Amino acid sequence: MTHAKILVVGSSNTDMVIKADKLPAPGETVLGGTFFMNPGGKGANQAVAAARLGGNVTFVAKVGNDIFGQQALAQFQQEGININYITVDAEQPSGVALINVNAKGENCIAVAPGANGQLMPTDLAAALDSVAADTIVLLQLEIPLTTVEYVIRKSYEKNVRVILNPAPAQILPPALFPLLYLITPNETEAELLTGIRVTDPATAQKAANKLQSLGVANIIITLGAKGAWLHTSSWLGLIPAPQVTATDTTAAGDCFNGALAVALAENQYLAEAVAFACKAAAVSVTRLGAQASLPKRAEV
Repeated sequence: MTHAKILVVGSSNTDMVIKADKLPAPGETVLGGTFFMNPGGKGANQAVAAARLGGNVTFVAKVGNDIFGQQALAQFQQEGININYITVDAEQPSGVALINVNAKGENCIAVAPGANGQLMPTDLAAALDSVAADTIVLLQLEIPLTTVEYVIRKSYEKNVRVILNPAPAQILPPALFPLLYLITPNETEAELLTGIRVTDPATAQKAANKLQSLGVANIIITLGAKGAWLHTSSWLGLIPAPQVTATDTTAAGDCFNGALAVALAENQYLAEAVAFACKAAAVSVTRLGAQASLPKRAEV
């Protein structure tokens, strides 16, 4: 097995989680919850997921000069992630997310991006210069869109494959679609990008057709417990997820994307890579927390 090279560019947050029977309605106080703190952020989650699954991961991010930032850097080093390109912002605090989780494992999240919002193209030049052609670049949307665009264009110029996980959901400039190797929206994100409501494999196929018409070569629409819809020039269909009892779905999508990057960097076919990613995500939803729930390779 080749040691996969993966460059993850994205956010790093500290998640403060309260798990209670129900999610509070506006103006309501829900008592009786349990509190825990977890490293999170979509970029960091995906970097850690890929590292635990055997990827050779470099993470590019920006943290604050505070206790959360210091803890994050120490954690990445423990996971064996290259942090040479992570910068510390002297003015902005590290990103923080406040997460409520109910008894069914559903969540609602508020994020204060802090230093993540200051990750600029200038912070990425050195990391992108060092990227070899066989690297997989993995991106999400918790950093400025100008930075995401810069990474996609630079990677495309170098013939490097880019996976864009378009989360949290937002509208994207049409010019970016043809530059992507792969896009991985969930149902909500696919609907925002295509205008097609995605609820099952049939509607996923319609949304994937639309994304393909916009110029994306390969599309994976994740469908939660049902699995993932894969749409390429040579493969079309649902790849089912193993059936598990979900405890907490936080970071399941991040786990999926990190696993996908590892499998592709090891030159697995897309269908094999999606099946591997579905298994990894299925393990993660059986555990509480974001990075705490991410599995090691042997567990998958």
